[in-house]
Formats: sequence, structure tokens, C-alpha cells
Amino acid sequence: MKNKIKIWGAILPLMAALSCNDDFTSITPLSEVSEESVWTDAGLAEATVTGAYNGLGAGGLDEQMLASLTDEAIFTHTGRGINTINESRANSADTGWINNTWDWNNMYGYIRDVNLAIANLNDGGVDDPELVNRLLGEAHFLRAYYYHQLLRFYGGIPLIDEPLELDSDYNIPRNTFEECVNFIVADSERAFELLDGRDMAPGRANATVALALKARILLYAASDLHDFPTASANSEVLSGYSNPELIAYTAGDQQQRWIQARDAAKAALDYSTAGYKFGLAAPVSLEEGEQNYLDISLARNGGENDIIWERQYVESQGPGRRIGLFNGPNGYHNWAGNAPLQNLVDDYAMMDGSEFDWDNPAHANAPYENREARFYATILYDGAEWKPRPSDVADKDPANEIQTGQYEIIGPDGNTTTHFGLDTRNSPVEDWNGTRTGYYFKKFIEPDPAFVDQNDFQTIPWPFFRQTSLVLNYVETLLETRDEAEALNWLNQIRYRIGLPAVMASGEELMEIYRNERRLELAYENHRYHDARRWMIAPSTLGAPAKGIQITGTLKPGATVTTYEYDPEKYEYTYIPTVVDPGFENRLWLDKSYYVPIRIAELNANTALVQNPGYD
Repeated sequence: MKNKIKIWGAILPLMAALSCNDDFTSITPLSEVSEESVWTDAGLAEATVTGAYNGLGAGGLDEQMLASLTDEAIFTHTGRGINTINESRANSADTGWINNTWDWNNMYGYIRDVNLAIANLNDGGVDDPELVNRLLGEAHFLRAYYYHQLLRFYGGIPLIDEPLELDSDYNIPRNTFEECVNFIVADSERAFELLDGRDMAPGRANATVALALKARILLYAASDLHDFPTASANSEVLSGYSNPELIAYTAGDQQQRWIQARDAAKAALDYSTAGYKFGLAAPVSLEEGEQNYLDISLARNGGENDIIWERQYVESQGPGRRIGLFNGPNGYHNWAGNAPLQNLVDDYAMMDGSEFDWDNPAHANAPYENREARFYATILYDGAEWKPRPSDVADKDPANEIQTGQYEIIGPDGNTTTHFGLDTRNSPVEDWNGTRTGYYFKKFIEPDPAFVDQNDFQTIPWPFFRQTSLVLNYVETLLETRDEAEALNWLNQIRYRIGLPAVMASGEELMEIYRNERRLELAYENHRYHDARRWMIAPSTLGAPAKGIQITGTLKPGATVTTYEYDPEKYEYTYIPTVVDPGFENRLWLDKSYYVPIRIAELNANTALVQNPGYD
């Protein structure tokens, strides 16, 4: 019986999401065709490679976001397995929440697809060399990307570079961390060779992202978590692991790895034509800085030029993404999803670049005033202006402001009573969807007042790689290779773009500033989880108690308010940072959490696998 290749039903929605380019749709409309037909028909071959993009899933715009495994956010709802990870209770039988974009079995399914594509395209069945080379470039990139996903969650994994058959030996040991890095680098370089000079449709892999992926994986490889002498000195769990070569370099010079990462990042920057408002010589205004950051996160008004490679959601080609529904306030009938933590909010600077400080009375009495632009573009806080309320809530909030506190008002009987904010867990509107922290996530959410998050699908790309993240990679490698002057040059360009003054620090202080800049600039973009681990600061960051804010508004003498709205002239506001209910999520860091456990089903299916440290 001939082998069959299934053209999945998911291909067509993906193609619409990737582009409206006609080339994407020139395929034979069959649900199942012979393998020979696929690899001799240009349209079917292209459709099959296009199908391999499905392994990207929703990018980072799932209902559950990686941010909620970090000190950026907490997931509002129960039963998703997220607290299993945040409380360090994960094990091979119960891994907690694992997104399909780093799920072991799912990723290997897509790796097999690209292995099939690479093998068959190299056999020469499609009589179009230009198309074959383009598809090979995409396939090599996707294989590199999927392996990089597995590597940064699990450490070394089995490297399979050809399609396995039913009679193949599936007992394949894990390759060393170094071997995996070298494989990903080689695939990225091959992808670049094949895609160099090609004008790729939006959403498809391109030459720049091939270089950016190489730069990213070399950055990870140079980091402390993957230098075994450094990692073992900072963790008894890692130092006692009997297979350290699976998670780190056990020999070689870490400084040389930083130099390799620096050179790769520089090569990618030199090649790239992406970017948005780099090269400024002085800070822009606060208002312009906020708009610049919004334009980048919403990919509009030129901000889209910062994106190197994206997963597109285009509502007109249906459907887009309901980011606001997933994450918006319950007082708008939304779900509060990945609510920002006070841990994140406190790290945003003041408008003049100084640190926010709860011990400063001016800061503590008005914590949302005079903050840096990225704060206002990322966080919905108590009193922030937002969209018109739904019709059934509008009379309760004519000011259209976020309400996450409790406030005194004068009731119908003339007595003082408490009004619980419409966007709290004591709200009269879907209280079960209220934030647990006192904040909501704004970044990526369409701000147009006419756009109804509850109902509308949003057009937006998810930025897998953007120029700013590449610049930040370069800055880090410059700091690690002791070129502070050039690092400051690039870092200050990012700061100027959002209205912050130049950094003048050096040494460890500069490294801490850089890390915080990276944290805030890339918030909610799936970087913090990996950064905190590879820097080995996770015990004090990912493992820190999840904090929120308690807000109380007390009427000033003589003030009369019957329908609440934020008004410092009539209210005394108090702001008290609190720990989110430990009964909901009691965060604890154990060093086994530096890596994801391999599921017991995988260990049973492949007896050559070795489990990650701390899970035996």
C-alpha cells in the first residue's frame, strides 16, 4: 500500500493567517493524496511545508500565556495546571500546563513533517529549483525553531534529522546540550543560505530570522545556566545531576561562547532592515514614548517595522484573536486571564528614569503618576481611562475608568456605603472573572473605543522575533564581553524611543539596568521565563511571592459621591501592596524547575531517555 500524506484541515486557516498571497492557495484540493504526488506537485509540496507552520500554534497569544509562569503575571482561573508549575509540584506524571508549542510529542510530530519535506525536496521530484530552495530554507528554519523550543525548555533532546518509519528504532538517547546547539546553528545557517535575497511573504520564515534564531540560541548557550561549572556552583540539584552534558557545556570557555553570541547578534543586525525609531539622539516626550511603544506592540503606524518574524492574525481573513476577551476587565465582560503582578508594576521607572520606591511618600501616595511610558502602554490600573462600558454596565461607570479598589460613596439612604470596583472580585459584574492583583494587561489589546473585546476578533501579529529583542541580545553580549560603551549606545536608543534619559552606569549596576530594561521592553513576549532561568535569578524572581495591590478610596470631609469615579479632589486613596492569596497560588521555587520534566509516557516509549535533574 502506498504511503499517504494528509493535507490537514488546519492548513487553510494558517495560510489565511500567514498571508493573502495567492501562492499560498494554489494547491490541489484533496484531503488525502499519495506521497509521490505531493513531492512531484509544486502546489502540494508548498502546502505541505505550509502545514508545518502549524507547530507555531497561537504564538504567544493563547488564553494561558507563558507570562503567568513568571513574575510578570498570574493566571486568574483555576484548573489549568499553572500553579502546579509555579509551586514546583511538577513531575513526570503531572507536568502541569504545557503549551503545545513546547509539548514534546507535538513538537516531534512537526519535526517529522519538516524532516519528510527536507528528504523529499532534496530528492528532486519538484521541477522548480527556486521553489525547492525556498521550501527547503523554510523547512530547515522550522526544524531549527522547533528544536530550539524543545532545547530551551528541556535541555538536550534527541536529534532526529530524517523521517522515522514504523520499523525504526525509537529508543533514541538525548543528544548533549552542545550537540543540540550546534545542530540548531547549522540548520539556521542553512536556512539563511537558502533564503538570502528572497522576498518572503509575511509570516513565512526569512533570511533575517534565520540569523536572529542563530543569535538567540548562541545567547542562551553562553548563559550561566548552560555553563556547568557556573550552574553547579549555584545549584545543588544541578551539581548533583549525573548527566550534566544534557543540560550544559561541561568543557570549553564561556567567554568564547559570549564572543560567538556577540558576533552572531551583530551579523544579524548588520543584515536586518527591520527596526523602528532607532538612532534618536535624545529622549522623546512621555506622550510620544507611550505612542511609540503602543505602535510596536500593536504593529501599526510604522511600529510593525520592528518585527522580524511574526504569526499573523488577520480578522478580515478570519478569525483574528480575542486578546482583550482573554485578558480584559470583568467589568467589560472579559476574563482577566494573565493579570499583571505588582512585582512587574514596581519595576517600571518614574518618568525621569529614577526607580519607583514604596518608601518614598510621594510615590506611595500616587503610585500611578509620573511613571515611564511603557507602564501606561502595558498596564491597566485603578483609575486608568479605558473604553466605553457595555450597555448593561454603563450607568455604573459613566467615566469609563478601570475600578480595582473599594471606595466610599453615599447610598440612596444618605449613609456612607462601600462601592466595590466594577473590575474586582467583589464586582456586581462577573466577579469570578475579576483580577486577583488589581491590574489588567493592556499590551497587544486593541484600544479603539469602538472595538468590543468581548465580541470582536483582533487583527494583530505575534512577534516571535523583533529588531528590539535582537538589539537587546546584542547589548547583553557586549556587556558580557566588556564593551560597555557600545552597549550603552544601543541601550540608550531603546530608552530614548520611550522617553527615558540615557543610562550612565557601569559594571554590575549597568547589567542590572539592562536586565530590567529587557524585562520591561519585552514584557508578555515570552522572554522573561527563559531569561530568569538562564541568568539563574529564578529563585528570587519566578519564585518570589505573587503580589497585587489593595486600594481604598475614602471620601474627604464634605465630599458627596453617589456614582463612583476616580477623583483625588474628593477621595483620599491608600495603596497597600499585598500577597495574592496563597490558597490560590503559593509560589515556590525548587531548582528542578530550571527544566521541564519529561513525561512518563515518553520515558516509557523511549527507554533510552534520561530524566531531567530533580525529577527522579
